[in-house]
Amino acid sequence: MRTAILSDVHGNLLALEAVIADAEARGCTRFVNLGDILSGPLWPAETAELLMARDWPTIAGNHERQVLTLAPERMSATDAFTRPRLSDAQLAWMAALPATLTLDAVFLCHGTPASDVEPFLETVEPAGLRRATQAEVAERLGDRPEPLTLCGHSHLPGRMQLPDGRTVANPGSVGLQAFDDDRPFPYIVETGDPHARYAILEAGTLSFHAVAYDHAAAAAKAADEGRPDWAHALATGGVGH
Repeated sequence: MRTAILSDVHGNLLALEAVIADAEARGCTRFVNLGDILSGPLWPAETAELLMARDWPTIAGNHERQVLTLAPERMSATDAFTRPRLSDAQLAWMAALPATLTLDAVFLCHGTPASDVEPFLETVEPAGLRRATQAEVAERLGDRPEPLTLCGHSHLPGRMQLPDGRTVANPGSVGLQAFDDDRPFPYIVETGDPHARYAILEAGTLSFHAVAYDHAAAAAKAADEGRPDWAHALATGGVGH
């Protein structure tokens, strides 16, 4: 079975539709979704409607948790935009998503097994974001027995095989190719282009894919919603300075 691995859609319906079309054209018959699904100044309700109809194996990311649990005054602008645009049924769907999932001996998590806000394959330091070491990845993985763990959150596609043969992989982000954050220290993420990212898993082999879509329309939507930071990231795959 050829499985498409998606993460971090962030309400980018145009990118999601392009990824689905590309994956289906490549013969994917199953899809899984690693969280951070709707939050963004784009199309959260429309994205929820599409994904609820598809009914893929799906886990929650930190933005699902934040939208559902934080008081409005504590939400980021992104989550505060998203929450009031979702119906009761869409919120209930989000609330039912598990934090992790094991599917055919593949472990799915958004950040790490223990945290939905800790990058798995990267480490945040006072100097910024760097690639994690094998020791750091092994510590985060702990005693998970699955040969493959799939994660999201950092929006950066990549993989690492540990000396014991276990592999951790991130498909990258469908919907947002650059952002900045300040937790636990300020850092930026940039892929350098606006293409949507996902991965395909078949017979234990993982391949990474970048898909062109109408990123200019997504950037225009973000700009219309008063988010020039998102507009720049969607248009360029970089963080504006």
